[in-house]
Amino acid sequence: MKRLRNALGLLLIAVVAAATASAQVGVPGLPQLPLPLPDPVTGTLRTAQSVPRVDLRRLRIRELLRTERDTVEADPAGEPILRRQLGALSPTPEALERALAAGFTILSEQSLEGLGLRLVVLQAPRGMSTRRALRRLRDLDPDGSYDYNHLYLDSGVAASAQEIPAASSAEPAPSPASAIRIGLIDTGIDAGHPALAEANIETHGCDGRPTPAFHGTAIASLLVGRNGEFEGMLPGATLYAADVFCGHGGGSLSLLAVELDWMARERVPVVNISLVGAKSVLLTTLVRVMGERGHLLVAAVGNDGPAAAPLFPAAYPEVVGVTGVDAKQRVLPEACRGEQVDFAARGADFRAAQLGTGFSDVRGTSFATPIVAGLLAAGHVAVDRASAARVLEVLAAGAADLGREGIDTTYGRGLVGAPLRPGWE
Repeated sequence: MKRLRNALGLLLIAVVAAATASAQVGVPGLPQLPLPLPDPVTGTLRTAQSVPRVDLRRLRIRELLRTERDTVEADPAGEPILRRQLGALSPTPEALERALAAGFTILSEQSLEGLGLRLVVLQAPRGMSTRRALRRLRDLDPDGSYDYNHLYLDSGVAASAQEIPAASSAEPAPSPASAIRIGLIDTGIDAGHPALAEANIETHGCDGRPTPAFHGTAIASLLVGRNGEFEGMLPGATLYAADVFCGHGGGSLSLLAVELDWMARERVPVVNISLVGAKSVLLTTLVRVMGERGHLLVAAVGNDGPAAAPLFPAAYPEVVGVTGVDAKQRVLPEACRGEQVDFAARGADFRAAQLGTGFSDVRGTSFATPIVAGLLAAGHVAVDRASAARVLEVLAAGAADLGREGIDTTYGRGLVGAPLRPGWE
């Protein structure tokens, strides 16, 4: 298995968990893609229930490519990228001069002070394709770090459309979690939801403009929510919530880099990332640096099915990859499999906050991820490599072995986080 045979078994690796928001390069004009979506062949509206779950992400990518063809295209592997945008990580002045002389222009330049890096987003010369532009930059600077400005999507859906009424408000009791800090990189959150209204939340991104969406709101409620009978993993903890979607259909790598840097500057020990997408030269470095500094990044392995290629960032060796199981502790049929799976947690047959006042049933590896992140954050309260390795060892020791005996590519090191928290049923 990929990592915890290195990071845990050998106890060597501490796994991975500014620039102003106004300078961020985002996703120009991309709408948030609601369900139902049109079938790409027949045009018939398809709901989250009628679409095979392993096809949902691909359907959303096709819809992005169809509706925003002026700003979004596919990379050679079919993953969405921003057209004619390339990212450069800490390029030398000489390399930038060569790029500018070749006709590239600088769209933005971010000092990632918390990570000791610098991100420059370049635009390809007029008439040059994005693929050719990347090859050109790499030819001009073979030792540099260049890649597409990929878009990353969330990895979970509301499993039912009906609203479950919110529990009645209750005054939150003092919590021992008050010293715990946990990060969330996702869509925007509805901080006014009854489950989050009393939560301690610091937000970042989107020029300070709130852009609440279902996915981030649901994950936030599972992390720090509390309202009457509903209780998240860490009620009373401080949530650092970064929005990389800003109301659009995907979160760009350039924004993801800025928000990882924010987590590093704020010294948030554990960061929940329920996003999936392509491997990137730039993201590889960002993840490695976070891990070297003692952050833990916890990410969903994705819902593209058991035969799908690994999705990132969960598939990086430094990241804790999480799969989902149902109420009977069976892996979700749509969950990705492979060495990137470290832990399993409940990912279906429970509820989380939706936009507005109610709760919805949820399903997907996204919703298993905050369970693992919450368990890790409870023990990893300071950014420190030794602490990160230690808390991972403790979590693995208490995991319930499922499937094939020992570590496997379906359940990783086993199930954690059972039973459900109050109000999740």
